[in-house]
Order: sequence, then C-alpha cells, then structure tokens
Amino acid sequence: MFNSLTDRLGQVLNKIKGRGILTQEMVDDAMREIKIALLEADVALPVVKSFINSVKEQAVGQNIIKSVQPAQQVVKIVNDALINVLGEANTSLNFSPVSPTIIMMVGLQGSGKTTSCAKLALKLKKDGKKVLMASLDIYRPAAQKQLEGLGEQIETDTLPIIPDQKPLDITDRALKEAKKGAYDVLILDTAGRLHVDNIMMEEIRLISQKALPTETLLVVDSLTGQDAVHVAETFHASLPLTGIILTRIDGDARGGAALSMKSITGQPIKFLGVGEKIDALEVFDPKRIAGRILGMGDVVGLVETALEKINHQDALKITERMMKGQFDMNDMLAQLQQIKNIGDVKSLMMMIPGMAKFKEKIEHADMDSSIFKRQEAIILSMTPFERRHPNVLKASRKLRIAKGAGVTVNEVNKLLKQYEQMAQTMKKFKKMGPLTALSSMKSFFSGTSLINKGRFPPFNM
Repeated sequence: MFNSLTDRLGQVLNKIKGRGILTQEMVDDAMREIKIALLEADVALPVVKSFINSVKEQAVGQNIIKSVQPAQQVVKIVNDALINVLGEANTSLNFSPVSPTIIMMVGLQGSGKTTSCAKLALKLKKDGKKVLMASLDIYRPAAQKQLEGLGEQIETDTLPIIPDQKPLDITDRALKEAKKGAYDVLILDTAGRLHVDNIMMEEIRLISQKALPTETLLVVDSLTGQDAVHVAETFHASLPLTGIILTRIDGDARGGAALSMKSITGQPIKFLGVGEKIDALEVFDPKRIAGRILGMGDVVGLVETALEKINHQDALKITERMMKGQFDMNDMLAQLQQIKNIGDVKSLMMMIPGMAKFKEKIEHADMDSSIFKRQEAIILSMTPFERRHPNVLKASRKLRIAKGAGVTVNEVNKLLKQYEQMAQTMKKFKKMGPLTALSSMKSFFSGTSLINKGRFPPFNM
C-alpha cells in the first residue's frame, strides 16, 4: 500500500547521509521533497502541513549524536511524526461489561463491509468469544445469504433469515437472540449504498438508537484515497463512530487514507484488511505501520504471523528430525505447507528490516505461492515409499510423478535437487551443537536456496 511513499521517503533520507549537522537549507530541501511525496500519496493537505511543520521544528539544528548518522536522526524524527499522524497508539475494541457487546458495521456498498464482519468474527472467535452475526441488508441481492455463507465458512452463527423483514425488526430479533443464546458479541452488518444519502443515514441512525452499540465501526476502501476520508467525515457527522476498518490495503493504494483518517475524523483506525482470505484482518498499530512506511520492516508483525499460522507441533517434529540428521520428502512437504499457510512470501519478506531497499528484486523474484503449490503437488504425486526413499526416483518414476502433478520432469528434477541440498545440510546437524547448527542454517539459506541465486540478495539473520 505504501510502496510509492516508502520509495520517495527513502530517496529523501539517502540524500542527507554522511552529513555531520542538519543545516536549515538541508532540512528545507528534504521537507519540500517529503511534502511532495505525501501529497502524491493522496494525504490530506492539512495533515501534510501539520506533519511538515512538526518535523521541521525538531530537525533544524539537531547536532549529530555520537555514533549516530544524521539520516538516522531524521528517520527517528520522521518516524515519530508518522506515529503521531497515524494515532500514536493502537486502539483495541471496547467490550461491554454486560454481554452481548454489540458491534455495528457501517459503510458504503462495495467497501468490503460484509467480508469484514466475518473477518472480525473469526478474530473474536479465536480470542474465545462466542459470536453471532446478523445481516440487516435487505436491499443488496443475496447480501444476507453472503453473510450466512461466510458464517458457515468460519463456523460462526448467523441470525436465521426471515424474508421481507425490515432492518429494525431484524435488529430487534438479533438483540433478543444474542441475549437468549448467551453470545459474547453481536455483529450487525448494516446496508451500504453506492453513495451517502439521507435515507440511508436515517435508517442507520434508527438502528443505532435501537441497538445502542458499544462499537460503531466504519468500513472504508483504502483504494478510494481521499474519498475514503470524505466518507468517514460524513458518517461521523451523523453517527457516533468509535473506529475505522481500512480494507484492501494490500492493493495499489497510495496510503493517503491511512495517513489522513485519524487527523481528519478524530477516530482511530482499529483494523486493516490485508488480503482476500477470511483471516486477513490485522490489528492496526501506528508504530509498526510507520516502520513499514520508512522501510524499517515489521518484525513484530512477522513473528505474530508465524505464531498464528504455523503448526507448532509439526514444526517441532521437523526440528527434532533435523537435529537427528533425518530429513525426507515428507518433512519437505510439511515445510512447504507451513510456508503456504503463512501467506504471501513477498509481503513477509518486506517485513524483514532492511529488505525495503531490495523491494524491486523481491517483486520480480520467482516466489509466488503457485511455486509452493506446484512443489506440493509433485510430492503428493509420489508414493509413501518414494517420499521416504527419494533415491529410488529414476526416469520412469519421475515421468509418472510429473504427469500426476501436471508439471514437467524438469520441475521434478529441480525439486529433487533442492531436497538433496537441504538433506545434506540436515545431516550435518547431528554432529553440531545448537549454535553451530544455527550458523550452518544461515550459511545454507544465504548460499544455496532461492535467496542468493540472482533472484534477490542475501540478508542477515
């Protein structure tokens, strides 16, 4: 989402590297370029002016700290200013002391509101909450069926559909069902429109008065840029909004909505929709987003993603076998499936500090998820015996496997070569202590894997 802004800010900061003192002229030049970068990113003009004034005030005349380069000093100042613009601290959901907590989702049609309801329900379910979803959208064809289908997908209850029932009546029924069923959270999916109109706002106001929601979350599409901010202003003028969910931030948005929303509306961004998958909802953290914008990565986000999506029992089994020098195609299959579960590898790479400078090479690297799917298909086309004993794979077997997986024999050979390299490294672990093994793993992943074969550069572990 912030790729363009990250590139521009990186260029500005690189220009002042190697300087001992930040002069007025240097700061003015840098601020002028940062201002242009923010405006091109579709950040609201009042926000840009406030941001520039804040950074300029702190940067002028700053003496270099011993062992710290001026660019790092400016990065710290810009980073703090970004955090301030984004909201300073992440704001979590409020929960009612008496169940159920009622969350009302509002927004324009097409903003991803219904899907966001399901994403939020899944996140709350993982936190141990019993959730009920109810669709109040009687206008968009199949809207209620869509929420019902999403509920089945995440195994979360939805209010049964009664044809021709009005939104206020559905709200009343949902409130009664939530109390009767002892639900912790009730999520109300209100109807959206293609544009903000008086009839729409009046209906939502009446629903809000009846439901008295603890949270009223506005769902806006980040791809709409400044229009998203204008929509937020309009809704906030009519409803007591408590937070915002920005969707499609994984798209080609310029970032202006995220950087403008808090300052213009006064309401915190609480969640980010980071993909199409039902689990692609991320808690908004200003500090981590600022780090991503400045190309400093997001180690916390990377670790959280790994902790949430990696099967730890399987990972432990693989590790134990590695330390014993054991490694077969079943282990490789398990690793591929773990990687596939984590998600977009390129996005994860960009969360590693220092990798932003290699963004272009990473973008062009042959690392999309389809590679892992093809490799998984190859291994699944092998017999159990072949997976345990890959050395038996000769020409005829390879041809059969390739046909079964829908790939070429050359792809099968590449996978087997990759396996052999990994297996050789794993065999060495049996004779190593943990620290030596870690060093060897670093050498392996820097030298023999995808990382250092011209696709993208090595990095420090």
